Amino acid sequence: MTTELAAGKTAVITGASRGLGAALAESFAAAGLRLGLCSRSQPVLPDSDAVLAECLDVCDEKRVDAFAERCAERFGTIDLWINNAGVLEPVSPLRDVAVEDFRRHVDVNLTGVFLGTRAFVRHVRARGGEGVLINISSGAAWNPYAGWSAYCAAKSGVDRLTECVQAEEAGTGLRCHAVAPGVIDTDMQRFIRELPDERFPDVERFREMKRDDTFNTPGFVARELLAIAFDPAARPEEVVLRLPAEKG
Repeated sequence: MTTELAAGKTAVITGASRGLGAALAESFAAAGLRLGLCSRSQPVLPDSDAVLAECLDVCDEKRVDAFAERCAERFGTIDLWINNAGVLEPVSPLRDVAVEDFRRHVDVNLTGVFLGTRAFVRHVRARGGEGVLINISSGAAWNPYAGWSAYCAAKSGVDRLTECVQAEEAGTGLRCHAVAPGVIDTDMQRFIRELPDERFPDVERFREMKRDDTFNTPGFVARELLAIAFDPAARPEEVVLRLPAEKG
């Protein structure tokens, strides 16, 4: 039912070259959505009648705004915008983190979300009607991890930013959610599992998840996000939420 409700809609996904963003793009395309895809490297799907694919840095204000305008020109209404682009590094005790690495991390993981969110807010206000914003968050927004000071801080910021935008735009038809998708076995997870204990003391927990195969699959996450966006029966009341564990 969700696939039928989503078919013909338009979704923008940032960070769509690999990992969760690429998986979402492929799943959404199979469900019949039109897509605006952007990432620093080539998005997973090529440009076509149903896909606008561009390479850009989500920290580049002018490029993000221009991309949103081109998506609207190509497809008309943008129904769903997913800010997915993000980085994990630097992973290290805060005392060893260089300020330029911290600033770059926050620029991508928080300022990039701000720019994508602002572009979509302006689009929804200009055209009228409804729209759904999903900012990809993390359990790290709620739980501290030694070595992840930048990541935990930025993801916490994503949650608060999303709540503020919902409060500001509630009367415009825009619905906002910060969604922690659970742990997915992407390149980022492989990087985490290879970290030494001194950089990331909780690494064994993630190695255990690999051994036990307790990940959420990308297909499951894609279906859940489409339901949040387009299925009235699955519409959550919470702004900040976690997806359930797929495997119990």
